[in-house]
Amino acid sequence: MQIGIIGAPNKGKSTLFSALTMNEVSIADYPFTTIDPNIGVAYAVAECVEKELSVKCRARNSLCVDGVRMLPINIIDVAGLVEGAHEGRGMGNQFLNDLAGADAYLLVVDASGKTDPAGLHSGQDNDPVQDVVTVKKELVAWLAGIVKDHIGTMSRNADGAEALHSVLAGLKVSKDEITASIEKSFLTSGNINWSDKDIETFAGNLMEVSKPILIVANKADSKEAPRHIADLKARFGDKNVIGCSAAIELALRKAAKQGIISYNPGGRSFEIKKRDIGEEQMAALEYMRGFIAKDGTNVQAVINYAVFSLLDDIVVYPVEDENKYTDHFGNVLPDAIPIHNGSTAYDLAERIHTDIARGMLYAIDAKKKMRVAKDYVLKNNDVIKIVTAARQK
Repeated sequence: MQIGIIGAPNKGKSTLFSALTMNEVSIADYPFTTIDPNIGVAYAVAECVEKELSVKCRARNSLCVDGVRMLPINIIDVAGLVEGAHEGRGMGNQFLNDLAGADAYLLVVDASGKTDPAGLHSGQDNDPVQDVVTVKKELVAWLAGIVKDHIGTMSRNADGAEALHSVLAGLKVSKDEITASIEKSFLTSGNINWSDKDIETFAGNLMEVSKPILIVANKADSKEAPRHIADLKARFGDKNVIGCSAAIELALRKAAKQGIISYNPGGRSFEIKKRDIGEEQMAALEYMRGFIAKDGTNVQAVINYAVFSLLDDIVVYPVEDENKYTDHFGNVLPDAIPIHNGSTAYDLAERIHTDIARGMLYAIDAKKKMRVAKDYVLKNNDVIKIVTAARQK
């Protein structure tokens, strides 16, 4: 799984990336600080099933702290996008190509309204709603451009959905998503020879289906933020917007790393461990304490929402011994795997290894000690053993 951080320049994308991953990146008050993409790992958190089973896990592919499972999620922070990016303006072409492998996007805007769409401090109250409109428009134009470039070849294929899939598969777009987008656009799917307007309509629908977007209203600690966040929610929907302060989260995580405070990411409080710090630093900590007391910084909420709501993933635990909940080496609940809600036991087998899926006979619900079929629909916190033909010999 990969989540891309996108937005116009100088809105706080790299600060959010650093707060999520604790990777050191260039953060500056001018456009195009990010040129090459920053790649790192953030953690979505969920309650570990160890509590329910009254065991102590030994996590292998993730972390488990006090019964909370921390699931690694790949994050990519790309160059800022400006109007005309799909035509190569700014860092446009590189920006868009870097996004190809992402499953979902975090679209960062400046909730303070202090920066204009080009990432410059204009001295005016800028509307972050327009930033969202611009970025979405560029994404659709980019996707439409790819389709237009291949329309001649695709028009010779009687199966238009398959022709589109052969062109767009590298963007992690499925044939089912393509078919659904064709139907939603009221277009024919055989020997595609659409007009430019038809292609743009299709691209807009496909982008919506295949690349869900969460709007991250950054700098939520500013005086102007409540008004701008309300406008964003009114325009794009309450569930599609989360206000956060990446700068405060990053400062708190750095202070915790230095041993100055004790702080759990996403928490609503912290304990000051070092008192021998300057008055200015103490005042900054007290300011941040006041801000996070209500809802926290929401940075952890952003990654959790992206994984469990935007992408609609659940967490399942594959094991080899359904009685002890262990793998071959005796590790208890070693792997926690995020998988799309609605996936089957067979889908889980494929995620583990194609050979396991190929030889799969059935699965065992380790909680109930009950055999289930390949098409058993997984539930959150299921513990599953995959039984294969090879194991029966």
